[in-house]
Amino acid sequence: MSPSPASPMPGRRCTHFRVLFVCTGNLHRSPLAERLLTARLAASPGTSGGFRVSSAGTVAMAGTPMDPAAATLLVELGGDPRGALARRLTTALVEDADLVLGAAAEHREAAVRLSPLWALQRAFTLREFGRLLRPEDAAGAREPAERAAALVRGAAARRGTDGTRTDDDDVADPYGAPLRVAREVAARIAEPVERIAAAVLGPPPACAHPTLESRA
Repeated sequence: MSPSPASPMPGRRCTHFRVLFVCTGNLHRSPLAERLLTARLAASPGTSGGFRVSSAGTVAMAGTPMDPAAATLLVELGGDPRGALARRLTTALVEDADLVLGAAAEHREAAVRLSPLWALQRAFTLREFGRLLRPEDAAGAREPAERAAALVRGAAARRGTDGTRTDDDDVADPYGAPLRVAREVAARIAEPVERIAAAVLGPPPACAHPTLESRA
């Protein structure tokens, strides 16, 4: 029996929910997604401390800085590219993640090959996970990390049963492409990242006092 998405690896202490983004060189798609999700979670007080978001590349050259075009687009989206350096995807990184999100199917498959039992129910493409997650899967979960684990379980159970075509799940590599193309890719990344952040954070708490707009 394979571990459930909420179960820790044997011997691993779980103090955070860990998200790992994966692309090829870890220069554009995965660091952009990593830093954007980090920014969105950090915008909610008390949330970002329960998460560890990172990225890696299947053929990355360790220590290579983030692609300048991706860094520019990330800043436009409200993220911080400082200190983003490439690293190679390893079995240890996969097994230290509660959710692995590949830029394309090849990246999800690479993670599953490295650790089939661990990654099979935890690895998705980014856009696949974005369309499979349902906020209601986390109904009743109080903490963001608890909500995230519930969202992974729901998406894993739903995969292959929603009848949705999957030819739009991959995000093409924009490395070296014109800025216009890179911006389109950034938008395809930002869309599911925003959905994930919103689902993890959950609905805002009810305001105890009416706002100026509600009293107008």
